[in-house]
Formats: sequence, C-alpha cells, structure tokens
Amino acid sequence: MNDLTNGAEPVRFDTKIAVLLREDLEPWQRLNVTAFLVSGLGSQVPEVIGEPYEDADGVGYLPMFRQPVLVFQGTKETLTAAHARVLSRSLPRALFTSDLFTTGNDRDNRAAVRAVPTAELDLVGLSVYGPKNAVDKVLKGARMHP
Repeated sequence: MNDLTNGAEPVRFDTKIAVLLREDLEPWQRLNVTAFLVSGLGSQVPEVIGEPYEDADGVGYLPMFRQPVLVFQGTKETLTAAHARVLSRSLPRALFTSDLFTTGNDRDNRAAVRAVPTAELDLVGLSVYGPKNAVDKVLKGARMHP
C-alpha cells in the first residue's frame, strides 16, 4: 500500500507559503511573477523543500516545496500594505516590481530594485513564508486568486 492509500492522517502545516499578485497583471505575467517569487523562498528557507521524487521505474526528479503554495491577488494598495506588514514582521519574502518586466537577467533585476527606495517600489508581486497566522496578517485584504 502506498502513501496515497494507506489511510494516514492528512499532513497539516503550521506554516504557509503565499504569493500575492497585483490584480491587473496579464495572465503570462502572473505565471512569470509567481515562478520568480517562489524561487527565492526555496533558496533561502531550505525547510520548505521536501525530498526528491522518484517514479515507479526509479527515475529521479528534483525535490519541490513540501507544502502547497497559495496564490492571492489584490490591488496596488493591498500589495503596498502587505509589503509594509511583511517588513515589520521580518518574515522571509521576495518581491517583484514592474521594472523587472523590462530587464532580462538577474544582475539587471537586482539593479532595478536597488535603484528605488522601499516606499516607492512599484510592486506587482510578493511572496512570503512563515507561521500561518503571521502570513494571514500580512495578506489582510487580499483574496484567493481565481
């Protein structure tokens, strides 16, 4: 009997991985921003990464997050408020600004963010990881992505 059918209790997490997207993004932008944002969490918070995968034939695959990633959306104002809250709580976070749609590499991405004061960042996405209640407070006013 495998793990999917052994009747084990569902796994519950005390933590949450969440992405908040600005609601006016194009579909391709939503996907791109989400992918970039979650990549930062995996590199800096190793406990979010599970074990490698293997299929029945023994072919190996890279490990992924050990828990779901919840995607939310909100207005520009919702993102600005969430950004202030995530900074005040010192939670692990990644950001994506509108300027990053015009760059083509990591060096230019970092320079684009570095050139703008915190209060003036034109946020289009934010990811956060932490205790469920803390992440929920950061996301206040956001709604689940449809």
